Amino acid sequence: MAEKIAQIYDKLFKKILTLSSVAVTNLINGLFGTDYPPDSKITYNWTESESKDLTRRLADTIVTIGCSHSYHMEAQMERDNDIVLRVFEYGFGHAYQNRQKAGERLIYYFPEPKIIYLYCEGNIPATYELTLDFGAQGGFLYRVPVLKLPDITAQELNDRKMIALIPFHLLKLRKLSEEKYSEENITKLTYLIQNDIIQNIENNLNVGNITVADARQLMSYTRLLYRHIYTRYAEMEVIAEMTDESIMTEVDLFYKELDEKIRQIAELDSAIVEKENAIAEKDNTIAEKDNTIAEKDNTIAEKDNTIAEKDNTIARQNAEIQRLQALLNNQQ
Repeated sequence: MAEKIAQIYDKLFKKILTLSSVAVTNLINGLFGTDYPPDSKITYNWTESESKDLTRRLADTIVTIGCSHSYHMEAQMERDNDIVLRVFEYGFGHAYQNRQKAGERLIYYFPEPKIIYLYCEGNIPATYELTLDFGAQGGFLYRVPVLKLPDITAQELNDRKMIALIPFHLLKLRKLSEEKYSEENITKLTYLIQNDIIQNIENNLNVGNITVADARQLMSYTRLLYRHIYTRYAEMEVIAEMTDESIMTEVDLFYKELDEKIRQIAELDSAIVEKENAIAEKDNTIAEKDNTIAEKDNTIAEKDNTIAEKDNTIARQNAEIQRLQALLNNQQ
């Protein structure tokens, strides 16, 4: 059962990494302290592995930005002391697939790794370490930093533009699912969903950190996680109904505002297209007039040439008459 639950979060985490390139790039920047532009190209390096029970699953989550740098993100729900070895194995597999040759040497480019604990209890290290001992050639300490999502506030997720992870913010109150019904718990859950999650999704949409489609997906993932975490216990049925109704009300209003914005943008686009067509028609009219003027200019130029030729002919004739007159005068 625990493994099945972990797979739910694992799959949802991988779904989040397939949001728009804007959302994913902002997430990478927030996680790794990079500064890639929002329109960066994202390439996914999905691979599959086979577990001991012969079930197939997506093994690693490695994305490449701008066809150059790769980042490996591994989501965890419980402490796993072997995860650093698994991350190294996935990193090596990626490096092997993308190896390059420089002269007689092979170069293996490992992705930049990070372990993300979506939920954790107990002492979790800030960094996992693995020593690679090459005997006489020396050793190397492979380090994998850890991000403990429960320690990150909604405001910090917002400030670091890592809003893609906001659905997992529901796990902060996971312990409530084990408690009995109370008005205090209702208040805590309602505030968490409405203020920390929904409001931050809307704020990030408004400033362009995510797209409209991203916002809808994050809302959907939030509802999915909420129902998974807080409706498995009979004691929480009343809370589930009230909070779910609150979510749907906010979502409906949010979608209505989004649809209105989309409609306004569509109208603006139509107006721009009409203006561009009108300008194009004017440009065509001007071009036709310019062609007519050019034709008239050519006609005038041809006439000028004809007149010039006639003037030259007359000048030659006058010169010949003057020469003949001079001859006659000399003979007299």
